[in-house]
Amino acid sequence: MIDIIPVDYAKSVLPESWVYENGSEAKKLPIVFRVYLLKTENRIILVDAGCETMPGFDMRDFIGPVKALGNKGISPEEITDLIITHAHHDHIECAKYFKNAALYIQKDEYEAGKGYLADRMNIRTFDEEMQICGGVKAVKIGGHSKGSSIVEITGEDKPQIIAGDECYMRDCLTRQIPTGMAYNREKSRAFIQKYGSGEYTVLLCHDI
Repeated sequence: MIDIIPVDYAKSVLPESWVYENGSEAKKLPIVFRVYLLKTENRIILVDAGCETMPGFDMRDFIGPVKALGNKGISPEEITDLIITHAHHDHIECAKYFKNAALYIQKDEYEAGKGYLADRMNIRTFDEEMQICGGVKAVKIGGHSKGSSIVEITGEDKPQIIAGDECYMRDCLTRQIPTGMAYNREKSRAFIQKYGSGEYTVLLCHDI
């Protein structure tokens, strides 16, 4: 059994045009900043590292991912594995604090984000997918950024995925509207169609 624990560490807003294709640039929508803990029998896996700064954003209720994990009783040293869904600042900046963890990142995202990573980190890159442990796999989507990925968790009746930023809001899935922030619109639309089908439980990183 894999326990999935959301860890929220800040709130802010995004323009609707980022959240939905053809959304309004003037309208702002509330979001959270969230990472996920996956606890197995012998692993404590963190999905995304979060950030401690976010220039240009009006951050509220900000405590940062390290303190938020501490509030769940987890120290950075206890994280055994760190999966980075993509190399944008708010998903990778705090990777430097998890020095005991094996870090998994798609190879194009590694090239984009390696400046954030400590020299002696145990980094493992992949092309299309990588099995992290039984029931946990990172899978490249490439809709949000060149190598952006999701985390697939199996073992229950319905597979669960942690979507990274392949979509921001559940409405994107239920209304079948791709995100407005797509590197590859075709892959972004394919993600929405597949994972909004009802066959998966989708866990989001920014939906309030």
